[in-house]
Amino acid sequence: MSEQASYQVVVNDEEQHALWPAGGELPAGWRAEGFTGSEEACMAHVDEVWEDIRPLSLRRRLAESATGAR
Repeated sequence: MSEQASYQVVVNDEEQHALWPAGGELPAGWRAEGFTGSEEACMAHVDEVWEDIRPLSLRRRLAESATGAR
């Protein structure tokens, strides 16, 4: 019987989400978001919390453009 792999949800400075093997060293620019579980559970969590998949910098530019156009 094989053990089910455990993953963690990680986030970068652009608020983009990804899965990474739990306990593994994170790549530069990524931090643990705090959720760990099976791949399926982590994907469900990401689907729930990552509502706007556009990078943070793009969302900010668009918001600035919208307020500047008024």
